[in-house]
Amino acid sequence: MKYCANCGATLARRVPPGDSLLRDVCDACGSIHYVNPKMVLGAIPVWEEGGQARMLLCRRAIEPRYGYWTLPAGFMENDETAGEAAVRETLEEAGARIELQGAFSMISVPRVNQVHVFYRARLLDLDFRPGVETIEIALFEEERLPWKDIAFRTVALTLKRWYADRAKGAFGFHAEDLK
Repeated sequence: MKYCANCGATLARRVPPGDSLLRDVCDACGSIHYVNPKMVLGAIPVWEEGGQARMLLCRRAIEPRYGYWTLPAGFMENDETAGEAAVRETLEEAGARIELQGAFSMISVPRVNQVHVFYRARLLDLDFRPGVETIEIALFEEERLPWKDIAFRTVALTLKRWYADRAKGAFGFHAEDLK
């Protein structure tokens, strides 16, 4: 940042009193401008029928990773909870209505200043359609998942953990760091 978002004055880059990191500080109004990681929220939408679980994936219509498959996810907005963000992103990207079943994974990705959180979710019906950021959506059995075409490491890791937990018969919570 070059200018203060509060008063428009030029910012100085220094460690403010009581802090330990460089920050953008406004000498005119005293504002300290913090730049923190972004939260990416998503869901693991599953349709279960006859003991068979099928996972809903979206094929991306935007960069990064245009044309690759992912779970429905995106940046959390102000004034919403993490769960609300996961539900909203699933509706926006896949037109799918879901019921959240609990937080499943939290993966810190410091190289891009993001934290990715995925919730387990149950699809409420099969009435879904691609959103503007999605080329197509599909339900996949585990053996047909397009593993080589998964867009992001966080999604691949989350999917592997989900299938491992399902095989064990119990879902846990997985917190990891990707360097």
